[in-house]
Amino acid sequence: MLKVGLTGSIATGKSAVCGYFLELGCHVLDADKTAREVVEAGTKGLDMIVEEFGDEVLLPNGELDRTRLGSIVFADEKKRLLLNSIVHPLVFEAQNRWLAAREAKDPDGIAIVDAALMIESGGYKRFNKLIVVWCEPAIQLKRLKLRDDLPETDAKKRIAAQMPQEEKKRYADFLIDTSNGFEDTRKQVVEVFEKLKLDSH
Repeated sequence: MLKVGLTGSIATGKSAVCGYFLELGCHVLDADKTAREVVEAGTKGLDMIVEEFGDEVLLPNGELDRTRLGSIVFADEKKRLLLNSIVHPLVFEAQNRWLAAREAKDPDGIAIVDAALMIESGGYKRFNKLIVVWCEPAIQLKRLKLRDDLPETDAKKRIAAQMPQEEKKRYADFLIDTSNGFEDTRKQVVEVFEKLKLDSH
């Protein structure tokens, strides 16, 4: 099975790209979903977060208050790295289990794991190919402000907290530029898919 990593900065259109790959018959794992699952109420992940960050990051129902935690870690580099050091290993384990299960069922398939911090964490090295999704910086900023209802200064801070897009692009086997809307993006996904199919056999 061909194992493909997919990454890109915040608000560059990774979800849309993953959706197109799914339609084409690829197996796709959404890293945000995995990251949420490993810190659900009652998990080892959530216990570790509460131990480091205190009860203030919990909602009244005992679940993680993601907004509260987000505002803490985006304002403090040390705390962000601490959170990543808790969550990343758990996400890696979950991804590996998922990949093994897909491979058992569909050895000739293409499995795509979408993860925002795949390059920063070194996780990309586990994959045969790496796709980087990107878009023009002005479009990224506009999308993020709209999507998360953020003021411009906060949106810029979140973008600045990540590895610059230009740097991510240097790691890519394939680039998908989502700046020109859905149709254009879809066309690029199909082209990349055809190349991946050749690699998977």
